[in-house]
Amino acid sequence: MTKPPTNSGVVWWPALVAAVVKLLLIPAYHSTDFEVHRHWLALTHSLPLSRWYSDTTSQWTLDYPPFFAYFEKFLSIFAARVDPTITDLHRGLNYASSSVILFQRFSVVLSDLVLVYSAYRLTRSRNFRALERLLISALVIWAPGLLIVDHMHFQYNGFLLGILLLSISFLEEGRDLIGGFIFAVLLCFKHLFAVAAPVYFVYLFRHYCRGGLVKGFGRLVLMGSAVVAVFAAAYGPFWYYGQIQEVLQRMFPFGRGLCHAYWAPNFWVFYIMLDKALGFLFTRLGFSIKAPTASFTGGLVGDSSPFSVLPTITPLITFITVLLAISPCLVKAWRNPQPGMISRWVSYAYTCGFLFGWHVHEKASLHFVIPLALTSLKSAEDAKHYFFLSIVSCYSLFPLLFEAQEYPIKVVLLLLHAVLMLYGFSARFPGASATRDHAVKGGDNESETNAFRIGWFGKSYLVGLVAVEVWGQFLHPIIFGDALPFLPLMMISIYCALGMLYSWIWQITQIVLTN
Repeated sequence: MTKPPTNSGVVWWPALVAAVVKLLLIPAYHSTDFEVHRHWLALTHSLPLSRWYSDTTSQWTLDYPPFFAYFEKFLSIFAARVDPTITDLHRGLNYASSSVILFQRFSVVLSDLVLVYSAYRLTRSRNFRALERLLISALVIWAPGLLIVDHMHFQYNGFLLGILLLSISFLEEGRDLIGGFIFAVLLCFKHLFAVAAPVYFVYLFRHYCRGGLVKGFGRLVLMGSAVVAVFAAAYGPFWYYGQIQEVLQRMFPFGRGLCHAYWAPNFWVFYIMLDKALGFLFTRLGFSIKAPTASFTGGLVGDSSPFSVLPTITPLITFITVLLAISPCLVKAWRNPQPGMISRWVSYAYTCGFLFGWHVHEKASLHFVIPLALTSLKSAEDAKHYFFLSIVSCYSLFPLLFEAQEYPIKVVLLLLHAVLMLYGFSARFPGASATRDHAVKGGDNESETNAFRIGWFGKSYLVGLVAVEVWGQFLHPIIFGDALPFLPLMMISIYCALGMLYSWIWQITQIVLTN
């Protein structure tokens, strides 16, 4: 039998277009994260490994797991040759010359090749036509949220999400051992991806460690050995130097507040607003309400009592809440561990972590929006949900780019993304008239009788989103001037949180109802 054509060009040419766009964004605004990663280059280059997690030369201390520190060390070898000041621990503080800007921007662009390759593997391993491969690749590689966060604000999310998608691609192919191994590697790059670890554990235990007592136990030992080997390679040197406690303290700074400085659009936004409303109401009724002793968004130890009426939320409470929210997915993975469901289950786990987690960053929405692109072509309903969710996620990231010159860029990126989805999903789900023709060509028959339609709810919500943006960007400055500067940001958080909550409900419904 001849192999079907790979149509690899439908993956690589979008990557080339994306690379050109990323290069054009080099002069754009970058956040303090740019100096954070620049300092980590200098730290790992200038100091011995035994001091990486204890150094306090800068306030931007190293707080990612060891593999990311090794990654920075690797980059620093080339950075020192481009410009020695980049890796000078003391002279390089707040260094932002053209050489460091170009080096760090290019490092993100090149590391995104991992994301491109993962998109290639995922679309190659599925029974996709050229148009479908192109659409999935574009949704992943051209994701506007990634362009905003990585190539303007500055981070390495594309590289890390590429590792996650590689893991998912191997699991979908039934190659569980390497899929689990790659996920363990990912956890040693960024520990926040551990939210999906329960899903991986249950799925791999039920799907990989099967086949009788002896065979199952042997596979369990093999998988466990692979994971232990990864963590030993990452943390072993720090254990040798007696630095494990310092590493863990940097990675898990639970003294920070429940919410980030800009409230991520999650469940705790509603909890905070309810507490404020109750505090105001009780005060007006004559009750003595103790004022909060610390901020909801503080980054310092001491955020012990930020609520005036409702019970204080602790890291343990958020951990239990996230685990309970994920539990329906774990039950499904235990009862029927299907490789075709792994991307949906992993995305749902990260949605739960985003909605109910501790000190969640708004950028964490990328953890579930990008993997969900893989399920967007399963049905017209999946496409409609992804259309809605990806727009909400991207818009929630707008406050990251607050300078006037970046405003047209982020708006254009979101509009182009919306147009791409609108035309792509409409072509993929044209309605009942194209069902028979698509089936003859070997397409997925699931929900083929349904055409892609945004629906009244989605249209109403998106109109409201436009209203929120018009208010915050144009009307609020005219009416209030410099007063109430927090109000537009709060409106974005609350309104996007409603959209995120809807997405969570939709996802859990799909998981529960799927056999």
